Amino acid sequence: MSVCPLPSKLSPTGPIPGSPTTSDPLHGSFRSSRSQAHAEQAEHRAQALLADAELHRLLSVPRHGPHEGPRARDIFVNRNLRMSGIELVGFDMDYTLAIYHMRRLEELAYDMTLARLISERGYPSVIGRLQYDHHFVMRGLAVDKENGNLLKMDRFGYVGRAWHGLRPLDREVWRALYRNQRVRLREPRFAWIDTLFALPEAWLFAGIIELLESLGQRVDYGRLYDDIREAIDSVHRDNSLKREVRKDLSRYVFQDPELGPALHKLRSGGKRLFLLTNSAWDYTDVVMRYLLDGQLAEYPNWRNYFDYVVTLASKPAFFAEQRPFLELEVAGPGEEARVVGEASGLERGKVYQGGNLVQFEQYTRRAGERILYVGDHIYGDILKSKKTSLWRTCMIVQEIEDEITYTYGQRERIERLAEVERTRARLEEEVGDHKNLLNQLDRTLERGELTAEAQAKLEEQRREAKVALDTLRRALREATEIADALEREVEEGFNPYWGLLFKEGSENSRFGEQVERYACLYTSRVSNFLYDSPLQYYRSLRNLMPHEQAGAWSAKLSPEGGEGVPPGDN
Repeated sequence: MSVCPLPSKLSPTGPIPGSPTTSDPLHGSFRSSRSQAHAEQAEHRAQALLADAELHRLLSVPRHGPHEGPRARDIFVNRNLRMSGIELVGFDMDYTLAIYHMRRLEELAYDMTLARLISERGYPSVIGRLQYDHHFVMRGLAVDKENGNLLKMDRFGYVGRAWHGLRPLDREVWRALYRNQRVRLREPRFAWIDTLFALPEAWLFAGIIELLESLGQRVDYGRLYDDIREAIDSVHRDNSLKREVRKDLSRYVFQDPELGPALHKLRSGGKRLFLLTNSAWDYTDVVMRYLLDGQLAEYPNWRNYFDYVVTLASKPAFFAEQRPFLELEVAGPGEEARVVGEASGLERGKVYQGGNLVQFEQYTRRAGERILYVGDHIYGDILKSKKTSLWRTCMIVQEIEDEITYTYGQRERIERLAEVERTRARLEEEVGDHKNLLNQLDRTLERGELTAEAQAKLEEQRREAKVALDTLRRALREATEIADALEREVEEGFNPYWGLLFKEGSENSRFGEQVERYACLYTSRVSNFLYDSPLQYYRSLRNLMPHEQAGAWSAKLSPEGGEGVPPGDN
């Protein structure tokens, strides 16, 4: 049998052949009659399903939510999560169930830490004149303890913004230190500002450097940061900060009238609830009474909402170490508890401290993906729980309400910016095409093998191409300047020093990348669960590859994401 070989040249329009004897493509030419019959049957069933008038009527009724305009209080989804499979929902307290008035609490922590730096760490009293500027700090910054800088990185770890003291880092210094390297937060040189509690330490670091260096003093940046950390830790460790908060809870803690109903809705959906907090019992009891007592008649005391209450959990050690659960005997409201002894189980109505992940799963008879934990701290609540267990996670990011509301208000400017960006991309392509055309014309003219008429024609074509190229270049410069100005205005309108929380340059910020990577869900407050079913199926969109974004029809397949582990995790 003779074989007729295919032509040796590839077709400019058809796919690469996969057979030595036919023009069939490498893949996509295999169809069994059985699968084809099933597909045709499915096509007929699809037509019937989509044409069902009663079904269309039912689905045309809009799902009513409480919010119009910006979706600042939605629950956002990184990985699909079926709430019908969740049996146990846990909550951190600080900045999760209890939403603090950020600016007031920051200023309180700042003032107390500053006083300790002077009285206990030997810093000059002149630093006491520093006034806290809450605009200068946000979550997601890194401290370069070696060079005394604050940094904001994109998702790849490249530095987009840098400040030394309270001034932008000199551009040449920025290039020398960061242009060709990523910030790797695991290195001891860097510290990560990933909690709202840590914001005052970032400003103290920058403010003290600015002040002392302006007075001609040399600053040991590493020691300064360590001293700030020790001072602010001591303020938390000896409960002096929380004692001040307890004196005036209404000044520092918001009451959310939707919190109780949200917890009740989860319980009504068959979920058991637990509280897992690093705060001690006496502080926990005072804050939770303030938040929940009296909200719903079915729950005369805040503890009635929860099946298990664990205090002084020492997260992230809770997820990695084997500390025992200790049962507590509690007295009156807000009073310190007495340790009864080591617990042999967890019971509703009792209070515990300490504990560990392994025993928690044993005692509750719930484990892995049947547990959803809600917290505000990427490392202590989210990352560690993801890396040491299969718990599903929801991160509370209260700042997202500000960012979504702000960008919604800037939507006309952002739409104009997007239009200019599309124009700039087209201009760049056209500049490249016209430069290539000029190069081709120049080479043809240089060879000199043309008639006078042909040469005159090509020279005229070259003049026209050169005029067009100059016009395109001017427009490209103009578009670039406009885009830069609009983008700067949008970003600095949110924060004049650091821009948007979830964005850095043309990429997601490092903070945004970590939220996306480690949190299955994220939202601004726990009460947002009130507006979804306790059996909700939270669906994420599948990440499209560039060839799909460019129009490949595989983008239409499986539009929803998966329920697997975060990208890059085992």
